[in-house]
Amino acid sequence: MDRQPAIGGILLDRYHRQNRRRAVLVAVMAALAALGIVLDLVTGPAGLPLSETLRALSGAEVSRATEVIVWQVRLPVAAMALLVGAALALSGAEMQTVLENPLAEPFTLGVSASAALGAAVAIVLGLTLPFLPVQWSISANAFLFALGALTLLQLLGRLRGGGPEVLILFGIALNFSAAAFLSVLQFVASADALQQLVFWTMGSLSAANWQGVVALALVLAACVPFSLRAAWQLTALRMGEDQARSFGVDVDALRRWTLLRVSLLAATAVSMVGVIGFVGLAGPHIARMLVGEDHRFFLPASVLTGALVMSLASTLSKMVVPGVLLPVGLVTSLIGLPVFFWLIMRGRTRR
Repeated sequence: MDRQPAIGGILLDRYHRQNRRRAVLVAVMAALAALGIVLDLVTGPAGLPLSETLRALSGAEVSRATEVIVWQVRLPVAAMALLVGAALALSGAEMQTVLENPLAEPFTLGVSASAALGAAVAIVLGLTLPFLPVQWSISANAFLFALGALTLLQLLGRLRGGGPEVLILFGIALNFSAAAFLSVLQFVASADALQQLVFWTMGSLSAANWQGVVALALVLAACVPFSLRAAWQLTALRMGEDQARSFGVDVDALRRWTLLRVSLLAATAVSMVGVIGFVGLAGPHIARMLVGEDHRFFLPASVLTGALVMSLASTLSKMVVPGVLLPVGLVTSLIGLPVFFWLIMRGRTRR
C-alpha cells in the first residue's frame, strides 16, 4: 500500500536533485562567461596587465592612454562579443526546437546570407535608407535584409502549412538565392568595395562601438523574457508536435512568435558584426549536453555558452597572429566545424 507513495517520493527527490545540478551548471557557465570577458579585456597588442585593466574598470586613477584603451577600444569589443554570442546561441536554440532540426541555426536558414546581401547593396551600390548616418548604413541594410528574409520565410511557410520541413526547405532556397545575388554584386564591385565587402562577410568585431552594444543589449533584454516565458511550451514541443498539442500548446502560434524573436535577435547580431557562423549551432548543442532538454535551464545555458564561445573566439582572434586582429568569423568557424562534423557522425551512428 505504501509502496507507490515511496516510489513517487524517490522520483520527486531525484527530479529536484537533477534540477539543482542543472542550476549549478548554469551558474558555472555564468562564471565562465564572466571570466571569458575578463580574458578578452586583458588580451591585446597594448599588453596591459590585469591589474591595470581592473583599475581602469573600477574607476581608479590610471593613465589617459590606459583609460582610452580599456573603455573605448577593448570594452566595446568584449561586450559586443558577449552579446552577439548570446543572441546567436539563443536564436539557434529556439530555432532548433521549433523546427525540430538539430542543425537549424540563422546561418543555415539564409539569415546571414541575406544580411550579407543587404550589406553588399549598401557597400557596392550605395543604396540605403534615406537620412541615415553613413556609419549606420551598412548595419541598417544588413538588419533589414536579414529581418525581411525571416519574415518572408514565415510567410511562405504559412502559405504551405507552416511545418518545420517546409520552413527548412524554404530557408535553404533563400540561402542559395541570397548567395547568388551576393556573388553578382561581388562580380561588379570595385576593388575597394570588394575588399570592404569580403572583410564584412568574414565577421569582425573591430567596428564595435557603444551605440551598437546598447542597441543589441536592448533587443536581447526585450526577447529573453518572452523566451523564458515560453520555456515549458518549447520543452513540450521537444517531445513531439502531437504530444505538445495534447498538452494544450498552440504549436503554430508558438512557432510563429519564436521565429519572430529569432528574427530580431539574429538580424540585429549579424548587422552589427557581419557573418558569424556556427555559434548558433555549437552553443545550443554544448548547452544541451550539459543540462538536457528542459528549456528552463537549456535556454539560459545556451545564452551563456554562446557568450563564452564568442568571448573565447574574440580572445583567440587577437592571439593567433601577434599584432593582427583576425576576423572573428574565421575563428568561430574553426571552433564550430568540429562540432558540425561530430553531429553528422553521431547522426550516422544512431541509424
